[in-house]
Amino acid sequence: MPYKERLNPWVLVRLLPNMQRLTVGQYRNRSDADGHLEILRRLMPHGKFVVIFNPDLLPSRQADS
Repeated sequence: MPYKERLNPWVLVRLLPNMQRLTVGQYRNRSDADGHLEILRRLMPHGKFVVIFNPDLLPSRQADS
């Protein structure tokens, strides 16, 4: 995974029918994700969106042996 993708662990997701989902954007902090979520809710009032934290995007830290 590229380094740039690991910098953005907050993900804005649109929930679709039949348990499908669409990633709308990835953000560096929760505040940015929430701000975009509010804009999308105004533009698409019937759409279902959620903000999630994806720890898999964070760089793994290996313990020194």
